[in-house]
Amino acid sequence: MKHRGKAGVAGARPAAKAETSRPFRFRDALKALGPGLITGASDDDPSGIGTYSQAGAQLGYGIGWTMLLTFPLMAAIQEISARVGRVTGHGISGNVCRHYPAWLLHVVVTLLFIANTINIAADLGAMADASKLLIGGHSIVYVLLFGVTSVAAQIFLDYKRYVSVLKWLTLSLFAYVAALAFAKVSWGEALAGVLVPRVSWSADYFTTIVAILGTTISPYLFFWQASQEAEDQRVDATKRPLIEKHYGARREFYRIRADTIIGMAFSNLIALSIIVTAAATLHASGKTDIQSSAEAAEALRPIAGAFAEAIFALGIVGTGLLAIPVLAGATAYAVGEGRRWPVGLARKPKEAAAFYAVLALSAGIGIALNFTPINPISALYWSAVINGVLAVPVMVLLMFMARRKDVMGRFVVGGPLYWLGWLSTGAMILSVVAMGVGFLVK
Repeated sequence: MKHRGKAGVAGARPAAKAETSRPFRFRDALKALGPGLITGASDDDPSGIGTYSQAGAQLGYGIGWTMLLTFPLMAAIQEISARVGRVTGHGISGNVCRHYPAWLLHVVVTLLFIANTINIAADLGAMADASKLLIGGHSIVYVLLFGVTSVAAQIFLDYKRYVSVLKWLTLSLFAYVAALAFAKVSWGEALAGVLVPRVSWSADYFTTIVAILGTTISPYLFFWQASQEAEDQRVDATKRPLIEKHYGARREFYRIRADTIIGMAFSNLIALSIIVTAAATLHASGKTDIQSSAEAAEALRPIAGAFAEAIFALGIVGTGLLAIPVLAGATAYAVGEGRRWPVGLARKPKEAAAFYAVLALSAGIGIALNFTPINPISALYWSAVINGVLAVPVMVLLMFMARRKDVMGRFVVGGPLYWLGWLSTGAMILSVVAMGVGFLVK
């Protein structure tokens, strides 16, 4: 018996060794990540790139500390959003419609629809301008091309293949890491800017901080990640909402945490790269008035060269192709779940016609806004205002929801994560108050 046991163990070792010595494959690592990666990457959309470029151009390296501050705040609120989706099997709207007054749901969803649609319009405009910089042509043609392609892909592509496409699109964000190679960065100053907060008591400084917070912690990201966790359960027959099937909850929470932390760290790393690039080039040369991401790309040419401009512009197009489906999808999930329609990108168009109609409507209005005389920068500004105002009640709702036993069962959120979520909510409330004070001063 002993001899057979030893032989059995000895025979098992080569297999174990073969398994552990399997070479690292980036494709496998990417497959292991889920909604958190896509959510984090989509946060660096073209309008966000414009905000980060403007921050770096205006304030230089000294504003880098905001990325260190926002990382734990956005990671906490996104993890709570994901837990709500995984535990209940419903997104945020789906839970609001089941546990809160109808008027509250209507206000939240209406504001989200408006903000996301304006954001889609601004992102399409930025992508079109970036494409025009790269290859010339008419902006409006690119607006139509990118808008229609994004909607068609969401409606007609197989869900798993579509999610895979979105994951691969996250690689476009490395364009901003590559852009650093063309900037003469003072790494000592850049590191000091990240680790040592330098506060300037001016209206412009605090307006920029509010803009960064509003861009980094956006309501559509909460809705998207919660809904994607619920969607993954509908796609995978072996999964059930944790409130129904408790087994494996700890493993699922570890996965959600790892996925969210990696996604948000990636998002903030890219945002920091954009800030440092703008500080080292635009701020250093005295060009501090940047109004959009495309303008930032164009401004890099005389300072860092045509290749840096091209890399920056390509990044804008890639991030836009990632962000527009998330914006339109988050809107469709919010409306559809609130109305208790069949929802989900895994469903065929005939199975979820109303869901896809909302998705197409939001994107369609975003496309149409580019044909109007509305200033895209002004539209983006008001989108940020709506997002900031909307974030507060949504985050408060989310925090209360995460503690309700009739919603979360035995999986109510507690401990450090819970208090970090409230800290994130408090920071957002302060930023909205500061924004309101700024309006009054003006």
